[in-house]
Amino acid sequence: MREAVNLTGMVLKSSPVGEYDRRLVLLTRERGKITAFARGVRRTGNALMAASRPFVFGNFRLYEGREAYSLASAEVKNYFTEIAGDVEAACYGSYFLEFADYYGRENVEGKEFLLLLYQSLRALLKPAIPNSLVQLVFELRAMAINGEYTSYPPKKVSDSAAYAWEFIISSPLETLYTFVLKEEVQRELRGCVEMNKGLFVDREFKSLGILREMQR
Repeated sequence: MREAVNLTGMVLKSSPVGEYDRRLVLLTRERGKITAFARGVRRTGNALMAASRPFVFGNFRLYEGREAYSLASAEVKNYFTEIAGDVEAACYGSYFLEFADYYGRENVEGKEFLLLLYQSLRALLKPAIPNSLVQLVFELRAMAINGEYTSYPPKKVSDSAAYAWEFIISSPLETLYTFVLKEEVQRELRGCVEMNKGLFVDREFKSLGILREMQR
């Protein structure tokens, strides 16, 4: 058997396989997006049951196979249980996980995207920052990390919206969620981000559709 590898990451997806197993998709700092199987995790009392849920962030010990990994153990750093207990935050968070799954690449270092995802989920727990703004920041910076963005807003906007665009693209990830915008400026920025998504994102996201239905 190959030696185990230790990866830091977050569970993006978790789906049942067979009677007792789960198939996990993780975004990891060291190897980008990977698939791992948690064997027997659905048995009552299994020690890895809690670590095999979406949003779980921590250190994962895995054995590498030909096409997927096998989860051996996990040291959970954050379950993000507060998000799961808030319907709106859970919808936003689920959308962020979907977006990360869409952009995640195998065998490509995922350090920057993982940090963005972690910081964005934490931002959903800050009452001072509107969740709608967290979404804008996350989407734009995610596209910037992947190289799919314009250096300047794709349409003419106010100086405030243009500055926000530049700040989101270029600021350190740790300082992304340290500002709020006036409603009209956020509306301008939303239009620009949607235009950018129209240029570079070619799929619909289930959780985003649910979120939009909730907001109507």
